[in-house]
Amino acid sequence: MTSDRLRAFIDVILDSIGDRASGEELARRCFLSRFHFDRLVSSALGESPAAFRRRLLLERAAYELRGGSVIEVAFAAGYGSPEAFARAFKRAYAVAPSAYDGDFRLPAPNGVHFHPPGGLLVPGDDSRRQAMDLTERLVEHNNWLTGLLIESAEQLGDAALDEPVPLDPPTNAFFEEQPSIRSMLDRLVFTKEMWSAAIAGRAAPEGRDTSFDGLRRRLDEAGGEFAELVRGIRDRQAWDTAFVDATCDPPETFTFGGAVAHVLTWDAYRRHVLAATLRDRGVDVSADPIAWERAR
Repeated sequence: MTSDRLRAFIDVILDSIGDRASGEELARRCFLSRFHFDRLVSSALGESPAAFRRRLLLERAAYELRGGSVIEVAFAAGYGSPEAFARAFKRAYAVAPSAYDGDFRLPAPNGVHFHPPGGLLVPGDDSRRQAMDLTERLVEHNNWLTGLLIESAEQLGDAALDEPVPLDPPTNAFFEEQPSIRSMLDRLVFTKEMWSAAIAGRAAPEGRDTSFDGLRRRLDEAGGEFAELVRGIRDRQAWDTAFVDATCDPPETFTFGGAVAHVLTWDAYRRHVLAATLRDRGVDVSADPIAWERAR
């Protein structure tokens, strides 16, 4: 079963928590027979739909006990009496509801849990959980958004691209106090070129091509190299390793972790300034990593 199909089944079960739908009704909402619905969900989740739904209701009840009465929580969880709820709760948590004060999450074979105030916490696929690395994800987003900004700026004419942009408040994040859009793009790409050279131990690049073809080519080369260097630092756990940056005059010492954090922090600021500048000129760019993550 695909993860999208499984999520659809989970959504149906979650939506039913408030209306206490029967198993037959849940299967109908998924356009399946009760037999096939139970079999598919049990195979994917490691617990039957009824057990899954019951566990989520108990987790929600345990969470709500922190601020509600046992009677109210029992009926909200679908139990006909506080006594029936207390028996089920004690079987699950090994303590009476009135004495409960702990983590509301019960053992789950699938990692899916109630998530306050009324949602679910659903883990990613196994391959994604193994591959997920926040630093790598931030570097990927940095490269992607820089490319999108280059593509978006191409909609403007040369006059708009090269006119000075007064920045308020003033900032030293770019080459000039009043950089052009083209200069801002160049700064974003050059940052990756400069720090890739520093980390790799070679001279800083010269002769920067600021045409759109040139910016894309430079980003493809420097962005890819920077991402590869960061992955190597991560794999070696070398974040605290210090290196001498001979591209500085005079040379300076940095840690790999500090250098990567520097690039990501300053580039995030530069990208948002540039995105706002483009929006002022009628070119809208979504810089939100959440939108990018969903699109992936």
